[in-house]
Amino acid sequence: MNMDQLKRQAAARALEEVRDGMQLGLGTGSTAKHFVELLGERVAAGLKVIGVPTSEATRLDAVRCGVPLTTLDEIDHLDITIDGADEIDLALNLIKGGGGALLREKIVAAASDRMIVIADDTKWVPTLGRFPLPVEVIPFGLGATRRAIEKAFAECGVSGQMAVRKAKEGHVFVTDGGHWIVDAQLGQIGDPAGLASALSAIPGVVEHGLFIGLASSAVLAGGEGIRVIERRKPKGD
Repeated sequence: MNMDQLKRQAAARALEEVRDGMQLGLGTGSTAKHFVELLGERVAAGLKVIGVPTSEATRLDAVRCGVPLTTLDEIDHLDITIDGADEIDLALNLIKGGGGALLREKIVAAASDRMIVIADDTKWVPTLGRFPLPVEVIPFGLGATRRAIEKAFAECGVSGQMAVRKAKEGHVFVTDGGHWIVDAQLGQIGDPAGLASALSAIPGVVEHGLFIGLASSAVLAGGEGIRVIERRKPKGD
């Protein structure tokens, strides 16, 4: 079974959690695209749902597949967000943003009662950081912002090369919100929550790709089938 088939398997398993009348967050990326396509088939068969897309690409996919859409200005919460991830650690913390939609993905995930992450099992890692960490930044004052990011890295015990992301055509990649992305090759992130807080405190940082405590479960597809991992809630939660 190839990688694309594994992603579709994970998407199909997540679709089993969707019920009539739900308000859904629709993720971005290759695995989330499978989910939108499968959801469109269910909608065509009579399922009544409405979705909030996390990117212009997902919005276009949803329109193509006949999935009704709304915005977070028109509804006050989402039942479930289904989205992919670039890395998932043992505590279900994530690195996201390889597709450049991290800001809208995090807004939508935070507005949801549950976030289900769908992925092939190569995304499951003991420690985050092998995948470059995306940091979405304001272009103005980028030099100062990069120096502040480097300082935050040092204080959190990580370091690595940073590069402004380029699009396939060679020019700077621009997000749907009009921002740039700096990708940081960190190798291992020992304290993802601490680094997330440090990056969020930098004025030029719009958002970062560390999703801490947002995912409630992960659906992982591999050669031996589907695994569903639930996030353990702390005592008293």
